[in-house]
Amino acid sequence: MDLTQGTLEEKHGRAKKMMLWFGIISLIMSFAGWTSAFVVSSTRPDWLSDFQLPNAFIISTVVIISSSITFILAKKALKNNQRQQTTFWLFTTLILGIVFIASQFLGFQQIIDLGYNFTGPTSNITMSYIYLIAVVHILHVIVGLICLLVVIYNHFKQKYQPTKMLGMELAATFWHFIDILWIYLFLFLYFVK
Repeated sequence: MDLTQGTLEEKHGRAKKMMLWFGIISLIMSFAGWTSAFVVSSTRPDWLSDFQLPNAFIISTVVIISSSITFILAKKALKNNQRQQTTFWLFTTLILGIVFIASQFLGFQQIIDLGYNFTGPTSNITMSYIYLIAVVHILHVIVGLICLLVVIYNHFKQKYQPTKMLGMELAATFWHFIDILWIYLFLFLYFVK
């Protein structure tokens, strides 16, 4: 397909999607770097090889997977021109995103309760990596929540139609990306010691 073909609106849509994918690729590279550094650092003598992630991180994984499902249901409802269902699923996704962040902080508290802090005399390189990776991901979830709030606002302004939903598609793509990213990070942190 020739990217120069189509209406101005179609060209803008393709450009926005391409910009989003460039951003996603750069995020993949960043997290690949951090997880690679995690693997390299795991050879240090002070590395905690027997540490288990707190249960709150398991709960947060289930929550973020559920939020991707509710976002899919929101898009499906919009395509079927079911505005009330779209609203319900968008707000459910928003709530699940907030619950995800809360459960992440609960996980951090569980790590602190075990005696490990991010910095200071009770810090450990293993925990510092876990904090770093999880906090940077949380920041991206917050960006996703802001995008979701914009989508909800535009939905109430009736800017989306079954055939015109670029903003929702972009937000959904980013949301599913941060979902898949967390699944990767969780499995990585759970199994790579």
